[in-house]
Amino acid sequence: MATVSRSKQPSLAQLRAFAAVAEHLHFRDAAAAIGMSQPALSGAVSALEETLGVQLLERTTRKVLLSPAGERLAVRAKTVLDAVGELMEEAEAVRAPFTGVLRLGVIPTVAPYLLPTVLRLVRREYPELDLQVHEEQTSSLIEGLAAGRLDLLLLAVPLGVPGVAELPLFDEDFVLVTPRDHWLAGREDVPREALRELDLLLLDEGHCLRDQALDVCREAGRSDGAAVTTTAAGLSTLVQLVAGGLGVTLLPRTALRVETGRNEQLATAYFADPAPSRRIALAMRVGAARGEEFETFAAALRESMRPLPVWLH
Repeated sequence: MATVSRSKQPSLAQLRAFAAVAEHLHFRDAAAAIGMSQPALSGAVSALEETLGVQLLERTTRKVLLSPAGERLAVRAKTVLDAVGELMEEAEAVRAPFTGVLRLGVIPTVAPYLLPTVLRLVRREYPELDLQVHEEQTSSLIEGLAAGRLDLLLLAVPLGVPGVAELPLFDEDFVLVTPRDHWLAGREDVPREALRELDLLLLDEGHCLRDQALDVCREAGRSDGAAVTTTAAGLSTLVQLVAGGLGVTLLPRTALRVETGRNEQLATAYFADPAPSRRIALAMRVGAARGEEFETFAAALRESMRPLPVWLH
C-alpha cells in the first residue's frame, strides 16, 4: 500500500462509501444503501485506501472484512459524516426563518413589562425558535451585539451607535408616581415645569431610564444642580421609596400597573400634552444575515403590543 499523501484529502463520497461497506460488510448491499453503483463504490473505497495509505478491507470471494485499521477508521469516518450531517441541518435551520437560537438582549426597565408579550408571541407564532433572553444595561447590550454575543436588542432609543439599525416599536409616556397624599396625586394636567423643584428619585448610574428622566427634567427647566436622590437599582425599589414618602419618580407607562397596582400608598399623576415620553425599539447589526427575519419579528411584535398603553409605529 502506498504511503499517505499529505496533499490529498479524502472526499465525502469516499468516506460515505467506506462507512456503508463497514456497516453492511457487503458491496452490493452497501451500494444499494447509499444509491451508488457497485463498481463506483468499490472504486471509492480503493481511492480512500490510496489517499490514507492504509488497507481498510480484506476482500475474499465470499465476504468483506474490515482490517484492523479499517475497524479503527470506520469509527472516525462515521464521526466525520455525522458532523457533516449536523452542519447541513444547522444550515437548513439558518435558511428557515424563526428556527434555531435567537439571543435577545433586554434592558431592565423593559424586561418585566414587555417580556410576557414577547414570550406569548414566540410561543404562538414561532414555536421552533429557541429564544434566549439576556437582561443587561444598555452599554453591555450594545457591546454584546457588536461582539456577536447577542443577535437582537429590545431597548430604549435613539442609540446613535454606528453599525446598529433601529426598528422602532412604540412610544410611551412617562407618568409621575407620588405618595398618596402628595399635592400632585391624581392630577391629569401636570405641567412639566412642576419637575423643577420636586424631590426626585431616580435609578442608579448606568440605567438609560435615569438619563431619559434627567433629560425630561432639563427640558422642564430643572437646573443640573437641583438635588436628585439616587438610591435604587430597580424600579420596584424606586416605587417603594416613593411609597415611603421620600420623594416622587417617573415611570414609563408600561411599568405602571406592575409597579404600582398593589400599593395603596402610591398615586399617579399624568402630564399635560405633550407628555414626556420614550421610544422602544429592536436593534440589530447593520447588514445582519437575519435582517429580514428581524424586521418581520418587529412587525409581529408591534402588532402584539397593540393592547398596551403605548403609541405604535
